[in-house]
Amino acid sequence: MTIVIANGGHEADYIIKMFNNKKNKIIVINSDEGMCSYLATSDKISVIHGNPTKKYDLSVANIDNADVFVALSSNDIDNYVACKMAKKIFKVKKTIAIVRNPKNVSVFKSLGIDAAISGTYLLAESIKSETTIESLIKTLSLEENKIILTEIVVKEKYAVANKTLAEIHFPSTANISCIYRNPNVIIPSGKTIIRPDDRLLIVTTPNRQEEIQEFIQEGK
Repeated sequence: MTIVIANGGHEADYIIKMFNNKKNKIIVINSDEGMCSYLATSDKISVIHGNPTKKYDLSVANIDNADVFVALSSNDIDNYVACKMAKKIFKVKKTIAIVRNPKNVSVFKSLGIDAAISGTYLLAESIKSETTIESLIKTLSLEENKIILTEIVVKEKYAVANKTLAEIHFPSTANISCIYRNPNVIIPSGKTIIRPDDRLLIVTTPNRQEEIQEFIQEGK
């Protein structure tokens, strides 16, 4: 399977590590030169420095007839443009866009994007469907239990509280997709500080779930 990963930081790194194997061909294009260097070094993969919304740059990346195109920019419109171009011009079979505004999930789907994913949207849906909203941990199984989303509420007594992600050295076997800090949803970076009462939406695999829960809930 040929997978194109357009832009993104830690999200791109996570997806590359998950799918970079003999069964898949990974094409990475990123408009941030620094991130290109980081991904190339971290994942030992060729990374193309270019703008995924530009036809020429996508042509250089040779994405024709790819199986999946994943747009991870922090700008929803850029992700939409990149996905539409990938599908219409380069005949990519399936397009996936990360959206920061949850209202764009239904809009993007109606405009031809195969899948629009919003951390806020997933969080809202998991809360809405949960009968015990006050439970500490809520898990939503995805893709036949190959990937799970686990929500953990940070307590003051946890060692991770009031530290940046860079300081806590979050395990590479999981990824914090978003942090819900009422009333805001934060897409974290290494500089993001985890606060008490933050709700962490964590992507991991079933066999790593307990390990991640113990890491977050470890006391000071």
